Amino acid sequence: MDKTQYHRNDIDYRSDKHAKIKEILRLLEEHYSDATTELNYKNPFELLIATILAAQCTDRQVNKVTPGLFGKYPGPAEMAALTPEELGKEIHSCGFYKTKSRNIIETCKLLLAKHGGQVPGDMESLISLPGVGRKTANVVLSNAFGKDAIAVDTHVFRVSNRLGLAAAADVLKTEQQLMENIPREKWSEAHHWLIYHGRRICKARKPDCENCFLQHLCRYRNEGQASRRPESEQ
Repeated sequence: MDKTQYHRNDIDYRSDKHAKIKEILRLLEEHYSDATTELNYKNPFELLIATILAAQCTDRQVNKVTPGLFGKYPGPAEMAALTPEELGKEIHSCGFYKTKSRNIIETCKLLLAKHGGQVPGDMESLISLPGVGRKTANVVLSNAFGKDAIAVDTHVFRVSNRLGLAAAADVLKTEQQLMENIPREKWSEAHHWLIYHGRRICKARKPDCENCFLQHLCRYRNEGQASRRPESEQ
């Protein structure tokens, strides 16, 4: 594919931003129509804990840990009764286990004290929980509650800014711009498309531009835009 090729169906994607974004989304959906979260979970609580564990860790590793973890401690009551040291032994392989243990235990206590042991389904309540930022909250809202949301992790941040779906130096602005540029009903799906593309083609260090079906539309490829790294979610 010729990297200078911008014209398809008589549309000049260099000058028509709306058409370019629409075409990027169309191609992403075409290639990743089956994209979904790769975390295994059975209910909102399991997804919340799994997403907290997934910070700075792969979904694959989290999926190795959570079956045994949830088998022993299936809900917030059981998990809140643990000490950080006890929980740390269970999640050690997920990295940053000391911080994650403290946050998970405190989160479980708050779920019991303020939310009747249930995971809340709104952004404000979710981000008030220890270890839960906007990314984690959006993952839970989207996947567990079926709400329109865009969770900006490192893949979404990198890929969306490279493609030109966003042009932002931080996660929050990237999320805001994606919400403006992507139809609301596509937010949750687009989140998964961008993650899949980041894991399979648009990798952090060596993006496979030569084999990318979006290279004719990509700002990074055609304009030499440097990719940025997002601020870590706290």
